[in-house]
Amino acid sequence: MSRRLPPTAVDWLIAAVMAAFGLAEELGARASPFDHERSPLWLVAVMAAAALVLVRRRAPFTVLTVYSLASAVSFAYFGDLAAAWQFYTQLILLFTLVSEVPLRDLRTVLGLVVTGLFVGSMMLAVDHPFGPGDMAVAVVMTSIAGGTGFAVWRHRQVAVQAREHGELLAREAVAEERTRIARELHDVVAHSVSVMVMQAAAARLMLRPDQLVERETLTVVEEAGREAVEELRRMLGLLRTDSGEDGLAPQPSLARLEDLLEQVRAAGLEVRLTVRGEPRPLSAGLELSAYRIIQEALTNTLKHAGPARVAVTVSHLPRTLNLEVVDDGPKDGHIGLQGAGHGLIGMRERVALFHGRLATGPLKGGGYRVSASFPLAVRTTAGDELAR
Repeated sequence: MSRRLPPTAVDWLIAAVMAAFGLAEELGARASPFDHERSPLWLVAVMAAAALVLVRRRAPFTVLTVYSLASAVSFAYFGDLAAAWQFYTQLILLFTLVSEVPLRDLRTVLGLVVTGLFVGSMMLAVDHPFGPGDMAVAVVMTSIAGGTGFAVWRHRQVAVQAREHGELLAREAVAEERTRIARELHDVVAHSVSVMVMQAAAARLMLRPDQLVERETLTVVEEAGREAVEELRRMLGLLRTDSGEDGLAPQPSLARLEDLLEQVRAAGLEVRLTVRGEPRPLSAGLELSAYRIIQEALTNTLKHAGPARVAVTVSHLPRTLNLEVVDDGPKDGHIGLQGAGHGLIGMRERVALFHGRLATGPLKGGGYRVSASFPLAVRTTAGDELAR
């Protein structure tokens, strides 16, 4: 995989190339360059121009203006000179200005004017006359430098807009997935609270007439539970969409995993399920999230790999619940069914909800792997939950 050079390294490389080109041209333009009285001054001029090229990104307009004025002075003072390296340096500085500053900015307009004056002073300073062809070449090369700079600036703007648009879509996808998870967990929480209310009511009916304190306590529990269920219903009204989901279907769990695998097998996947360890009671929310992660991983396999072989492993460990879905990659470029949801975004949100870990990515030998780990609470024999 190719790696791009950092901007600083690119600047050093360009500055070194321009310095070498300038020195070679100036030395080659003189019969005896080491005896020429102006050689040391041209050495300083070439090195100064290379230094400006090196720092051109920091203040492109200032660097272009300083270089143009210094070049005009050198043309007027030395007269006959080798001007090609100076012209190419000017084009580099112009390109940098236009690529860094939008055309509507006054600095860019002034930079174009300064470059025009630079070209004019160069043509007037040299001994041999510039014809129409030379002028045309100078104008074309200047236009190419400015046009290329504008193209680079435009490309950067498009890239920034695309990145911002992608970030917006990602935030919307996360919000949508969180709303979807909240709708599902609402049903889980509402069911649990309803069971608590019914148990409190049943316990209250079994009390003796003289147990007034206990009766009052259970009555408060019943009323608080009913209010909580009602508030949950109001909250769900804000989360419901026009998807047509009525919430009446039973929430999926790992116990219904075989039904899911039969569906994906009918769609073309060859799925093998392995369950390790002794299954233990899990919270309904955790069961739901584990089921959804496996479902989304299988859906993504159908979408991207087509009829592949998939290994699903559910490991019940003392302190964690581990899930792993591994496929062996696409077959003959087949593209499978289009899955619903936002794939990895939904997986990340569900794992983060239970402070778990998610790892996804392609395998070296081909295929794709999804691995999720959920920490479990340790319970005593009395049912008390200890720290994870």
